[in-house]
Amino acid sequence: MKIRTLKLREAHRSTANGSYCSVLWDQQAHHLVTASSSDPTVAIHDPLLPSNPPRMLRHHRDGVTALSISPNSTCLASGSIDHSVKLYKFPGGEFETNITRFTLPIRVLAFNKSGSILAAAGDDEGIKLINTVDGSIARVLKGHKGPVTGLDFDHKNEYLASVDSIGNVIFWELQSGRILHDLKAVAPNTISDTSVMNVLCWSPDGETLAVPGLRNDVVMYDRDTAEKLFSLRGDHVQPICFLSWSPNGKYMATSGMDRQVLIWDIDKKQDIDRQKFEDRICCMAWKPVGNALAVIDVMGKYGLWESVIPTSMRSPTEGIPSLQSRNSNGLLLFEEEDEEPNTSGSLSDLGEDALDESDLASRKRLRRQFKYNDDQDEDMDNDWNLLPKSQMQKKGHRTRKENFDGGNNNQTGTVVSIRSKMQEAFQPGATPSQLGKRRFLCYNMLGTITSIEHDGYSHIEIDFHDTGKGPRVPSMTDYFGFTMASLNENGSVFANPCKGEKNMSTLMYRPFSSWANNSEWSMRLEGEEIKVVALGTAWVAAITNLNFLRIYTEGGLQRHIISLDGPVVTASGFKNQLAVVTHASDCLPSSDQMLEFRVFDISDGTQPIRGRLPLSPGSLLTWLGFTEDGQLSSYDSKGVLRVFTSHYGGSWFPLFSASKEKKSDENYWVVGLNATKLFCVVCKTPDLFPLVIPKPVLTLLDLSFPLASSDLGADALENEFILNSMHLSQIHRKIEEMASVGRDASTLDDEAFNIEAAQDRCILRLIASCCNGDKLARATELVKLLSLEKSLKGAIKLVTALKLPNLAERFNNILEERLLSESKGTTSLLNSDAGNSLIADVGVNKSLTDSRSETLELGIQLKPLPLTGSSGMSEPGITLPFPKLSAPLFTKKLKNSEKEKTDQDQIVKLESGTKLVHSEKVDNGGNVNSTEGKIVGQLLKLHSQHPPNPFSKTSNNEESTNKEDRNQQNFQRASNPFKKSPR
Repeated sequence: MKIRTLKLREAHRSTANGSYCSVLWDQQAHHLVTASSSDPTVAIHDPLLPSNPPRMLRHHRDGVTALSISPNSTCLASGSIDHSVKLYKFPGGEFETNITRFTLPIRVLAFNKSGSILAAAGDDEGIKLINTVDGSIARVLKGHKGPVTGLDFDHKNEYLASVDSIGNVIFWELQSGRILHDLKAVAPNTISDTSVMNVLCWSPDGETLAVPGLRNDVVMYDRDTAEKLFSLRGDHVQPICFLSWSPNGKYMATSGMDRQVLIWDIDKKQDIDRQKFEDRICCMAWKPVGNALAVIDVMGKYGLWESVIPTSMRSPTEGIPSLQSRNSNGLLLFEEEDEEPNTSGSLSDLGEDALDESDLASRKRLRRQFKYNDDQDEDMDNDWNLLPKSQMQKKGHRTRKENFDGGNNNQTGTVVSIRSKMQEAFQPGATPSQLGKRRFLCYNMLGTITSIEHDGYSHIEIDFHDTGKGPRVPSMTDYFGFTMASLNENGSVFANPCKGEKNMSTLMYRPFSSWANNSEWSMRLEGEEIKVVALGTAWVAAITNLNFLRIYTEGGLQRHIISLDGPVVTASGFKNQLAVVTHASDCLPSSDQMLEFRVFDISDGTQPIRGRLPLSPGSLLTWLGFTEDGQLSSYDSKGVLRVFTSHYGGSWFPLFSASKEKKSDENYWVVGLNATKLFCVVCKTPDLFPLVIPKPVLTLLDLSFPLASSDLGADALENEFILNSMHLSQIHRKIEEMASVGRDASTLDDEAFNIEAAQDRCILRLIASCCNGDKLARATELVKLLSLEKSLKGAIKLVTALKLPNLAERFNNILEERLLSESKGTTSLLNSDAGNSLIADVGVNKSLTDSRSETLELGIQLKPLPLTGSSGMSEPGITLPFPKLSAPLFTKKLKNSEKEKTDQDQIVKLESGTKLVHSEKVDNGGNVNSTEGKIVGQLLKLHSQHPPNPFSKTSNNEESTNKEDRNQQNFQRASNPFKKSPR
C-alpha cells in the first residue's frame, strides 16, 4: 500500500507537547473552521483560497476546546477553557450571545439534527441540553463518573450517546432523560494521558455507534440493544484518538496515537489507504461535497487530503441515506422541511421540530468531574455531528504540568513558524478548581486557604498549621469568585480574574488584627486582569495581564506601579522581598521556556537581584518561594529544586532532584523548604496536586545535590559537606551585612558554631574514607579545609593510627604552616594602633589558637581597646590574638581554666589510645570501624563541645565568680564589637 505525504499549513500555535485542535466544514463545503485549545481565537478559512488570511473570531479569553455548527450552517457554537459557550452567525462570524456558562472548562458541543438543541459538556458536572431558541436549559443529564469527552445525537433525535474519560459509554433517551444502556469501561481510560481522547460517532443511517476500543481498534454497537456488532482492527499500533464516518457511511477515517490515519471500507472491514504524519492528527472532517478529508494535528497545522477514496470505488458522498442530509461527519441532519435556512441566521425556525427535547425541562446538572488531569478534552463537530474529542485539561493545571513525552513534537520542514506556547501565570500553592470539592487557594509553610463553590458563591476558610501561633480567622463568604490567594502572619490577600459586564478584576486584603475598625480593603481593576498576588511585611502586590506590578501598603495605599519587561509567570513574597518571574522572550525551538526573575526590596525601593531563571530542558516552572531563611527557591516540572545563593556572583544550586527520590507512581507537590528539608505532599500518579479532603500529609525529604557516584562510596558525606559549606557561607554573608550596618550579630554565633563543628566532623569522616580508599591526595585537600587546630591534630592522630606516616608528616607540615601563620598574624596585631577601637573584619568560623588556651576566634581583627573595669576607671587594654588562617575563624574565650585542663586530659587519653591501633579498615560509607572508629568518635565528641557564647547573658553567681577571676588575672572581657558604645 502506497503511503503518501500531505503538506499541512499552520492555523494555530500550540504548546510544546501539542494541544487539541478542531476542524469542521459547513454543509456546503464553502468554509472550513478551525480552533485550538491553546488559542482563544476561532478561524474561518476559505478552502478555495488557503493562502488568504482567515476570518478570526476573538471573543474567548482562553483556548477554544470545542466547535459545532448547526445543520443548516447558519449558527456556529464554540466552547472554551474560560467556561463559556458562545454562538455566532455563520459564515459572517458576528457574535450573537453567551448561551451558557459552566464552572469548569467545556470540552464538547453537539447540535441535534434540527439545530434546536445544543448539548454541552466537559469538566463540569453534567451534560447540559440547551434550547437554542431562548437559551434555557432544557435538561441536565446525570450519570457519568468522569469528564465527558464525546457527544453525538442520533438521526431521529431519540438518543444521545456520550463517552467519558474513564471509558464508559451511555445511551440516553432524550424524551425521558433516562439511561437506556450504560457500557462500562469499553473505551480506553484517558485520565492519565492527555494525548488520547475518547470519542464516539453514530453512523449516517443511525443504526450503529462507533467507539474506540481497548485493542487499538474501533468497536461497533447496535443502536437499540447496545450489543457489540463487530470491530475494525488493522495496523494501528497505538490507541485510536479520533474517528469519523464518511457522509454515506461506507467508509471511516481513524486517527491513532501512532500518527497514522487509516481509511476503512466498512463492508469489507479492512483498511484501504493510510497516511503517515509527523504529528498526531487530533481531528478530521469529511468534505460534504466531493472526495476529500480535512485534518488538523496537535501542533495546529491543518490540510486537505484530496482523493481519499480511490476513483475505482464508490465516492464517499454517493448514496447518502435518505433519512438525513449530507454532513461532513456523516451524522444525521434535518428532514426536508427543515432544510430551509433561517434568514435571520438563528435556529428559531427549527425549534418547533424538537418539542420532545424542549419538553425535557427539569433535570439537574450531572456528573461529577472525576479528576481533571492532563487529559485534554475537545469537541469537534463536522457539520451536524459532533465527533467530540475532549481533552480533560484545566487551565490552572495545564500551566503547571510537565511535558509527558519529554519534548516537543517534530514539525514539518515547510512550517517553521510554529512555536511552543509560553507558560501561563499561576499562583504558588494553589490547585485547580473541582466541582463540588474544596480547592486550595493557597498552601504554604504557615497555613492554608481553601474554597468551595456553592450556589453561585464560595465558602473560604483559613487554617494555620500551628494553631497555637496563628490567630483564629472566621470563615468568609466569597461573592467575587476568588481563584488565587496569599497568606502570611499578618493577613491574607485574594484576587479573581476578570468577571462581569465591565470585565473587572478584584483585589481584596484582610488583615488578621488591626487597631482600626474596617481595616479590610479592596481594589477593582476594570479591563485589567490580576494574574498573581503576593504578600510581605506591610505590603501587598498584584501583577496583571498588562505587565503591571501594583504595590499597595497594608492599609490600602497605592504605593507604586511598575511596568515589567514581560508577561508574569508567578511571584512570591517574604518579609521585605518580592520575587517576580516573567517571560524574557518567546520559547526556544526546543520548547524551553525563557524566564527571568527579579527580587525587589519593597522597603528600600531597590532591585538587588535580577537574572535568568534556570529550568530543566523542556520543563515548566511549578513552584516559586523562599526558604525559612529567606533564600529564593524554585521547582520545575522535571522535579528539580533550585536555591539562589550568593556564590559566584549569584548562582542557582540544584538541591533536590525528584528523579533520584520518587517512585514511578509518585509526584511531589512542593509546599516549602528549610535549610535541610523539602516539605511536599506526595501525590499518586496521575494526580499532580492534592485534594483538600482528606487532609494532605506533609512529607519531609532530605535536600541533596545531584552528585555523581563517588569512587569512595561516601556520597552522603560529600553531600553533607557541600550543604554545610553553603549554609556556612550564607551565615557569613548575613553577619557581614549586620556588621556593615553596626548591628549585633551575636544571635548567629551559636548557629555558625554548630555548623562549623559539624563540618569539621564531616571532613574527618571523609578523610577516613579517603585513607581507606587510598585517595591520599584528596585527604590532603580535605585537611586544609579544617578550621580548628584541634581538628588538624585529630586528623594527624587518625592517619597515625592508620599507619600512614607519610600522610601524617604532610598533615604535620600543614599544621606547622598554620601555626606559623597564626603567630605572624598575632605579632602584626599586637604592634598595630594600640589606642584604636576594635574593628570587625567579617568572616565567621571557629578556630583554636592553641590547644592550651582553647580560644575560639570570631574572625575579627582586634586592635588594642581600652577596657573599663568595675570601678569605672580605664584599665590597660588586653589585645586578643586573631591569626589569619586559611579557613575563616571564630573567637571565643573559655570562661575558666578548668575547661582547658579537662580537654588536655582528653587529648592525653586520646594520644595514648592511638598507640593501640593497628590496621583496621574504613568502610566505603565513610564510617570508621573497630578501634579506629573509637578514635574518630572521640575526636568528634571532643569537637562537639561547644565553648560558651561570649554574647550570652550569665547568671548572677556566674557573673560574680567570673568577675573575681578576671580581677585576679587583671583581665576584663571585651565589649560586644558590633554594639555601638554610648557617647
